[in-house]
Amino acid sequence: MSAVAVHAEAVSAAPPERVFEVLTDWPRHADWMPFTRAEGGDKVGDELRAWTGIGPVGFLDTMVITDWRAGRRVAVRHTGRVVRGEAFFKVLPEGSGSRVVWAERVDLPLGPLGRAAWLVAGPVVKAFMSLGLRRLAALSQP
Repeated sequence: MSAVAVHAEAVSAAPPERVFEVLTDWPRHADWMPFTRAEGGDKVGDELRAWTGIGPVGFLDTMVITDWRAGRRVAVRHTGRVVRGEAFFKVLPEGSGSRVVWAERVDLPLGPLGRAAWLVAGPVVKAFMSLGLRRLAALSQP
């Protein structure tokens, strides 16, 4: 397996605590992240489950929370059959608002074929992450 990294950022007029509150309200995930709905806990060791897809076509992304700093950071380890690796969201103060960062390190399956597929999938993944964070930033504003 080989690993790839991807990240996205967005700025919000909302304070970090508010952005984090919306970010970690897992049932609201579908409000800002295209094609994804989620559920899960709010402390280290809790499981998260996210379905990404359209209708019945998609995949289940299971995760375990590995770091939880209320109002600032949540990190997970992907444990599913499709997505494996680590990810984190970090919310930082910026001016009177905040900056939210989403970073993923994904283990690609299928060796060279997986790396070749990432050449196409990587930019699409980053675009959806960026879109999602912009929507999260807007949704978090009062």
